[in-house]
Amino acid sequence: MKLVDFTKGSGLIPAIAQDAESGEVLMLAYMNEASFQKTVKTGQACYYSRSRQKLWTKGETSGHVQKVKEIFIDCDRDTILLQVEQIGGAACHTGYRSCFYQKVDKDKLTPIGERVFDPKEVYGEE
Repeated sequence: MKLVDFTKGSGLIPAIAQDAESGEVLMLAYMNEASFQKTVKTGQACYYSRSRQKLWTKGETSGHVQKVKEIFIDCDRDTILLQVEQIGGAACHTGYRSCFYQKVDKDKLTPIGERVFDPKEVYGEE
């Protein structure tokens, strides 16, 4: 039996990264079987980029890597929870610690928290 059922979701399943110490949800990304195997083998979070159609190890450009402490699989075996140590302070490519830095406030989004880094300095002009 395979640990994860990648037949659902056309081979891509959600992967939640959670701070292992605080429990804060840092981000949601997707994994395919290859990125899952690389994560297990290396101990660093590796995801599948739907926009670039390729594997990407978290922090390969920014240096903000995720060291995997524990891996959990849900009851249907189609969602992954990574408990990680977030190196560099930010999980979000926009420079915030968590990708969930925007709070719904009636009909608008209100940013919560401070930016850890300037994405223009890390990734250049986009």
